[in-house]
Amino acid sequence: MTEAFLQYVWQHGLMGRQLSTTDGRPVRVIRTGDLNRDAGPDFFNARIVVGNIEWAGNIEVHVRTSDWNTHRHSQDQAYNSIILHVVYEHDSEITLQNGKQPTTVELKHFLDPLLFERYNTLMRRVADDGIACADSVSGIPAFVVDNWLDRLLVERIEQKTAVVYRLLEENHGGWEQTCYCLMARYFGGRVNAMAFEMLAKSVDQRLLARWKDDPQRIEAVLMGQAGLLDGYFEDEYPRQLQSDYNALRMGAGLSPMASHLWKFYCLRPSSFPTIRISQFARLLSESSNLFSKLLSITDSKQMLALFNQQAAPYWNDHYRFDHLSEKASVKRLGKAQASMLLINAWVPLLFVYGATHGQQQYKDQSVGLLQQLPPENNNIIRRWCAAGMNLPDAAHTQAALQLNNCYCAAKRCLDCQIGYHIIKRKE
Repeated sequence: MTEAFLQYVWQHGLMGRQLSTTDGRPVRVIRTGDLNRDAGPDFFNARIVVGNIEWAGNIEVHVRTSDWNTHRHSQDQAYNSIILHVVYEHDSEITLQNGKQPTTVELKHFLDPLLFERYNTLMRRVADDGIACADSVSGIPAFVVDNWLDRLLVERIEQKTAVVYRLLEENHGGWEQTCYCLMARYFGGRVNAMAFEMLAKSVDQRLLARWKDDPQRIEAVLMGQAGLLDGYFEDEYPRQLQSDYNALRMGAGLSPMASHLWKFYCLRPSSFPTIRISQFARLLSESSNLFSKLLSITDSKQMLALFNQQAAPYWNDHYRFDHLSEKASVKRLGKAQASMLLINAWVPLLFVYGATHGQQQYKDQSVGLLQQLPPENNNIIRRWCAAGMNLPDAAHTQAALQLNNCYCAAKRCLDCQIGYHIIKRKE
């Protein structure tokens, strides 16, 4: 038995038949109270009737009555206000800090043993493969799963807004610069996200906007600021970039990053920083005011087309400067990567824009965009689909990722609506 499970049982009123205290008085629960995850009693603002007297106050939950003393609650006056001590097993008598004895309910004889058995089964499966309900989710009513995924989607978007608010504060509320930094961050992918963000911060987007009709010059500035134009080059293209950068560097007061901050190892060549920087330069050359441009578009296909940028022709047969690749290919960002930029960067930014300006339509538009985008394809999503979960678009896959990362991986089955349905279901 665990205290977390007993809190779950009390919170959801799964105690079974009418309760009674350890001294035989009947107990009727009017309100189980608000679960407290901080210090102090486990539930606030509960209301119960003991015998013929109604009580309002706090409730503490333990596996055994003696845990009260183990946790030193008898020395803490914060627990003097409890109106009920809920335990699985009553194994001793205790007193409050003020010397009084709390009213106690022992749940052992009121609980359906199947509840704890199902809970334990889920916990074991989490340890085995990470998705405890893989063999049960297909049997959960669709409205239960759909409602839960809707809540998880908003939770995920709100979680992603943390980086938006940080960049917005750093950029003194500038939406264009924030959009520019955020897009750069996600152009870098998971491995080079911070390096790409540092690159964006090293050169203001307003400076790059001066050369919006010259993508090669923008690429020269970005490659130079990335520290990737140091040294001698044999190929004409990097030599030209180097010359352009050196001509612009002093007048603009630019200082390059250290090149060792960029990671190439364990990346597919198409995701090398050199390729991504060139594609990013092309995007900026087409949309010098990227935030305003995106804000004017509501159709996902138009947005994907905007991001479907091709690296400079030099990169058709190169992945790094002066290194000829075996096969030539056009280095286009592609639909999948463009979708990820919209999902990870634009959707949270649009959501924050709506929240900041009190305009619900932009928050709704951010969710609507996810519903227009195709579902993601990764190991976690494939496992959910194999379990029978219907994930037709990016809104559903984002919710499924939130479910996996913040509930399944953290063994929070008791906080999950799917887990709740499995544990409490009637045979």
